[in-house]
Amino acid sequence: MTTERIRSWHATHNGTKRKHNEDTWVDRPDLGIWAVADGAGGHQAGEVASGMIAEALDSLPPGLSASELLGAVRARIAETHRALQEEAARRGGNTMIASTLVALLARGEHFACLWAGDSRAYMMRDGEMRQITKDHSLVQELVDSGTIAPEDAESHPHANIITRAVGADIDDLVLDKVSGRLQHGDRFLLCSDGLCKTVPFQQMADLMRGDNGVPPPQSLIAAALALDVTDNVTAVAVEIPPASGECGGRRD
Repeated sequence: MTTERIRSWHATHNGTKRKHNEDTWVDRPDLGIWAVADGAGGHQAGEVASGMIAEALDSLPPGLSASELLGAVRARIAETHRALQEEAARRGGNTMIASTLVALLARGEHFACLWAGDSRAYMMRDGEMRQITKDHSLVQELVDSGTIAPEDAESHPHANIITRAVGADIDDLVLDKVSGRLQHGDRFLLCSDGLCKTVPFQQMADLMRGDNGVPPPQSLIAAALALDVTDNVTAVAVEIPPASGECGGRRD
């Protein structure tokens, strides 16, 4: 497999209540990297944080090996983390300039997903979709401890509290990682929490599975808007080319 044959799409929307969109994305099949960043809700200048992340990843040089790409992404995000902390300190007070991040990297037969916060990655394989990231959030900690049931997490009053973000007040930012081997026909979805906290999982899976001529992100965001999504909403979808002789190499 080569990144040149991978297809990808992206879409974003302010949502039905927000005047500004603090989400950003990276959609670079030529580099083998895709990402979604969501300016942390309730903090100042979230759009600055997410924009700096997108700029750092979008300007990566081409031709990096898998290990070089992984190292470069970690280094760039660490630099952005420190820069955001320095900018927050310059502004003074209780300013925090932070953003979540979920990124997908693909090289050859393998992928890696890195993340901080509650923006998510899903993988669809053989028609079945599953979440491959685990939220860095207060409600996820409550679920893990058995305090609340998983089905009650999305409606919990503290569902918007994240415990890790780029630019947050922590010295060493750790990006969690999951990796694996790609298979022909795999599809990935990266999204901000405006999507996964609004559209039911099964509906998201159906829209990712469908092939009605509309790119999956557009269908997913249309579904979120139909459900009156109040947050910014962003989706990036990535498709590994099928094993058959179908043509690839385009991005819609």
